[in-house]
Amino acid sequence: MKKDPLGEVYLSAEQIQDRVKELGKMISATYQDKELVLLGILKGSFVFMADLVRNIKIPHSLDFMAISSYEGVGGSPEAVKILKDLDESITGKHVVIVEDIIDTGLTLGYLIRHLEARNPASINVCTLLDRSIRRIVPLPISFTGFDIPDVFVVGYGMDYRQLYRNLPSLYLCDVTA
Repeated sequence: MKKDPLGEVYLSAEQIQDRVKELGKMISATYQDKELVLLGILKGSFVFMADLVRNIKIPHSLDFMAISSYEGVGGSPEAVKILKDLDESITGKHVVIVEDIIDTGLTLGYLIRHLEARNPASINVCTLLDRSIRRIVPLPISFTGFDIPDVFVVGYGMDYRQLYRNLPSLYLCDVTA
């Protein structure tokens, strides 16, 4: 019988919601009187993005992308495949990419370069979790919920083997269980 991989609560639902409210206020202030597009990266960001948009008090539109990263040919660095592209144009608009967690930055760095070719007015990033200790690629992260150490967490949209996304808090997860 497999051991349950869920560990202790890392961030409570209340801590998360308090920080999401703060992020919503910051984004609202930064993009007042600008054409704002929030771009959610599926699947992990969907819960965070839903709460975030309810806390942004200025007009904005939403779009989503799904991307997959994998080891490149012959063990070369990460390759990225776009599984779902934008539905709307971002030309001349201010884009805030909404991520659940940022690690090395390789995948997000690729995505930003890909989006820059579409001539947005600006691109910034809002992430719930930043595992900055693992960062390889510099990124324009303007809005960070929490900086976390090199731990694996699930809940609040983040999964382990497609499970646990529904949990309102973030839990440590033992991926060896």
